[in-house]
Amino acid sequence: MPHTLFISDLHLSADQPHSMAAFKRFISNMAPQAEALYILGDLFEYWAGDDDLDDPFHAEVTTTLRSLAAHGTRLYLLRGNRDLLIGEALAEACHATLLDDPSLIDLYGTPTLLSHGDTLCTDDTEYQRYRATVHDAEFQRQFLAKPLTERKAYIAQLRNRSMAEKQSKDTSIMDVNDAAVTALLREYHYPRLIHGHTHRQNCHEYQIDGRRCERWVLGDWHRQGSALRCDSCGITWETITD
Repeated sequence: MPHTLFISDLHLSADQPHSMAAFKRFISNMAPQAEALYILGDLFEYWAGDDDLDDPFHAEVTTTLRSLAAHGTRLYLLRGNRDLLIGEALAEACHATLLDDPSLIDLYGTPTLLSHGDTLCTDDTEYQRYRATVHDAEFQRQFLAKPLTERKAYIAQLRNRSMAEKQSKDTSIMDVNDAAVTALLREYHYPRLIHGHTHRQNCHEYQIDGRRCERWVLGDWHRQGSALRCDSCGITWETITD
């Protein structure tokens, strides 16, 4: 049956060879059977800019993704909080279409809204202030003008600080805010929502203005090891096997 797959939060990096090996198996074995694959953010652990495409590890990732085109599987990429600097050059190298966040699609007759999900974590006000800064066009222009080595060093500092801060944060504020979810679903006329970011794989139901809505949360690649499969009959979780 024709179907589409969704994954997110792979956090691929050269120092996580197990995740990369699982990713390559998924792209070789499971993904080619789908009509389309959507990666909803954080494909990489971090992305310093498209001028880093020649890095051997990054080249391996793009070559792996590009192989999907040979099978006729369409590829769509959404930026995450770790790889928000992904640009058209990387998308072109992968033979992928880069999507805005959020993006509304027709998924086998069901309006479906796609997002990375971090904009919905409004209780984490500190993160939302940081997000507003790094998504500012002028900030990104100035940052990308810096040497690549300087950008990578800055990102490494941010990652270390973020890991330290998470230890003291209430885990509840790092999940989505239901009022933010409700507002988003109402704005887009009550679609199904699929997102990642929180690593809390699940399906949640909402009743909004008398309408039933579903929110599907994609799991963390390292832990859940699954993809979301959608077809004309509905949605199921697909375990990524060796």
